Amino acid sequence: MEKIVFLDSASIIADIRRPAFPHAWEDYPATNPDQVLARLGDASIVITNKVALRRETLEQLPGLKMIAIAATGTDNVDIACCRERNIVVSNIRNYSVHTVPEHVFMLMLALRRNLLAFRNDLRDGAWQRAGQFCLFTHPVRDLHGSTLGLIGHGAIGQAVGRLASAFGMKVLIAEHKGATSVRSGYTNFEHTLRDSDALSLHLPLNPDTRNLIGTREFGLMKSGALLINTARGGLVDESALLAALQSGRIGGAGFDVLDTEPPRPGNPLLDLDLPNFILTPHIAWSSREAMQTLADQLTDNIDAFSRGSPQNRVA
Repeated sequence: MEKIVFLDSASIIADIRRPAFPHAWEDYPATNPDQVLARLGDASIVITNKVALRRETLEQLPGLKMIAIAATGTDNVDIACCRERNIVVSNIRNYSVHTVPEHVFMLMLALRRNLLAFRNDLRDGAWQRAGQFCLFTHPVRDLHGSTLGLIGHGAIGQAVGRLASAFGMKVLIAEHKGATSVRSGYTNFEHTLRDSDALSLHLPLNPDTRNLIGTREFGLMKSGALLINTARGGLVDESALLAALQSGRIGGAGFDVLDTEPPRPGNPLLDLDLPNFILTPHIAWSSREAMQTLADQLTDNIDAFSRGSPQNRVA
């Protein structure tokens, strides 16, 4: 009988259906790195959202057959080692194709219409002191007629593009940075930066994409442009972002992710009190509906593995 161990079950708020085949189930709300080996000693299937499973750990788990990642990202698991050891790895796909795009547009609308700045004015009594019925202390800009640049055009990027079109925005899809040719339907990376009123990032984090946006890229953007990042914090050089915001080089930024999570005290973005910067705590993916879809797919992946036909397989 298979033994399934969920290492960080508190990371998902959902009704997790148990697999259909006979099994023993053990879950822990959270697991520290020094607890992993002891908890997986006799496990054949492990579920992890963010707990890391590196080579030095996997090599000490001869009975492990499957890793079910309760997320799309796989950077917390040594995929190469799993392939060497014939450990099946499955992830979750397309569960957040509604909730992340909605979060993107929440950030974009709030920044484009200066929501935080107007809220601060209200708190300071500016409207109450105004000589007319409305307050014109900050510009309000429409999304309609503006240009959105998409960097990354997978399922979520495509969904963001559809919403943008519904708002009446022009959508540019960026070609890979440094590409020597541009595919049909795509726009040169640098031209996308120059021509967009807002940029939205939808890429995985890997050696090719780390610090994709830095000082040089901010220098290419329009002075009023917005940068939205609901993907991975490491895609953007945080020190360059801070400088671009403080100097007014760009119009604003809405981030749901940071390079280190949870963030450590001293990260200057945590204390950045500007009306054109919004930081949310990695929640774009986490609507209750999306988490339930994730949980259902997680169990489906494990059931498919037990039938000998793994789905959403990455190793």
